[in-house]
Amino acid sequence: FITREQGVERMLKIVRFLKSADRFHGVWPHFLDGRTGKTIAYFGKYDDGGDLVETAFLVQGLLVARQYFNRNTKDENELRDTINELWRTVEWDWYRKEPTSDFLYWHWSPNHAWHISHPLVGWNETMIVYMLAIASPTHDVPASLYHTGWAGQSELAVRYRQGWGRTTHGDHYTNGNAYFGIKLEVGVGTGGDLFFTHFSFMGFDPRDKKDRYTNYFENNRNLALINRAYCIANPNKRVGFGENCWGLSAGINSGGGKPNPREENGTINCMASLASFPYTPQESMAALKHFYHEHGSKLWGIYGFRDGFNLTENWFEDVNMALNQAPIVVMIENYRSGLIWRLFMSNAEITPMLEAIGFEDDN
Repeated sequence: FITREQGVERMLKIVRFLKSADRFHGVWPHFLDGRTGKTIAYFGKYDDGGDLVETAFLVQGLLVARQYFNRNTKDENELRDTINELWRTVEWDWYRKEPTSDFLYWHWSPNHAWHISHPLVGWNETMIVYMLAIASPTHDVPASLYHTGWAGQSELAVRYRQGWGRTTHGDHYTNGNAYFGIKLEVGVGTGGDLFFTHFSFMGFDPRDKKDRYTNYFENNRNLALINRAYCIANPNKRVGFGENCWGLSAGINSGGGKPNPREENGTINCMASLASFPYTPQESMAALKHFYHEHGSKLWGIYGFRDGFNLTENWFEDVNMALNQAPIVVMIENYRSGLIWRLFMSNAEITPMLEAIGFEDDN
């Protein structure tokens, strides 16, 4: 594929760019100009500052790279030193908004301050934000925020979940209901988009451990199986849905993130089933073969599977969305070897963070 030296060279290019790019209290914006490093306010004028969630996804990857490139060479030493500097200068505590806040917040803008005012409340893709904020060696937040913010029971948190889920199922973070005969311990509605089970778990290994709410490996597996079961039941009579053609998640032509499968529009997102390999290896492999053999002429390209397709509308995406490509590659490798999980979990900051939150063994 590429040599180790080529990998180091590419990573150095990335971290040098990140070091010079726009940051807002150490936090990068959602989108950057790849030539200048300047902020692109893609989601409107208020989106002109730091995005804590996308930054957490990035830091998750940087910490993996810090562990992998561990040799005592000039370039690998520079790479680790730069990653350390970037990691240590993310001001997670600033995005608490106020010193007494029970939540972390998604955005901050130097021009509009907290105008977006989006508290991070689970269940969704933002679990890793709280984990890294608690693990930070320089700008940490109390471990209690994991329970008051991410898994919070406050009126604000409950109303937030009810608002986007339009259901009371899971509005107190835990759920406990069964869907298609499959129990879901945590999740709003029937669990939501499958990318919730991927983005926070590319580095964090959920196997053989639990917090006070659930074992997230088992919960993620059940969420994926519920998603597949919905596609098999196919209550809206979508063309193509079935046991080998499944996977509902946010993406192009999917109408954005939807908390309940009942709101799907017939679009299958390839990442949804393929990045679920660690949870559903047999079902994900069947989906992969179906996508390739039945629709490969329209779905497969130089970068792998394109984003998605909708047979009801006879629509096939013709681009690869990087945001959805990354979980496919990473999670398949985690299924194959556990490499990315092993590297992330080997960071010295991770075990103390998990202990502070209250994770315990669950073999």
